[in-house]
Amino acid sequence: MSSLRPTLHHEPRDGVRTFTPRWRTSPLTAERMERLLPGHAIPADGPLDREAWFGRTAPVVLEIGSGHGAAAVAYAATLPDHDLIAAEVHVPGVARMLAAAEPLSLTNLWVERGDALPLLTDRIPRGSLAAIHLFFPDPWPKAKHGKRRFVQQHTLSLLADRLEPGGVLRIATDHAVYAGHVREQVSHHGGWTLVEGERPDWRPRDGFEAKGLAAGRTVAEFALTRD
Repeated sequence: MSSLRPTLHHEPRDGVRTFTPRWRTSPLTAERMERLLPGHAIPADGPLDREAWFGRTAPVVLEIGSGHGAAAVAYAATLPDHDLIAAEVHVPGVARMLAAAEPLSLTNLWVERGDALPLLTDRIPRGSLAAIHLFFPDPWPKAKHGKRRFVQQHTLSLLADRLEPGGVLRIATDHAVYAGHVREQVSHHGGWTLVEGERPDWRPRDGFEAKGLAAGRTVAEFALTRD
């Protein structure tokens, strides 16, 4: 039996995080957050309302775990007719992303400073996202930590429900264990059409991707559409 197979029947449990908490901060981070976050933060409560949140009706994309924000900034700069919400728990990463976005005067980059799962579960209506990005999530490579990987049966169902018809879930990872995990989860779920190898042109080779390539690892790219 595969060491990954128990995760096929994993259900969400309180206290099981899909990310590694990192709470460090600095005066520079605090200054950036205080100065820049108010112009990019989504409302603290209530369901997604495009006109109220963004001042327009445009396609909405969610990036789960935006890290230092290189991909989010690049997407927002390349597709100004889309609104992108970057959900990230790591405050220094959010601050760095906002600093990178400042000279570009981006008006379509938005921030949820917190876990993406409550946002998806409680505030994003069904069929409202044009795309979802999950780039280089925490790999949790040990089999006993498989339940912490973001891609699970219940999250695949949740993401499928939140995507609009024709919407795309893009996943990238430089960890072979996580790539195999994605393939197994998607195959078992059965609600997706999976295409591998499509790397979006707008995404820079930055952060975890650059580190993975420098270490000799291969980046697996997944593009999933709802069946």
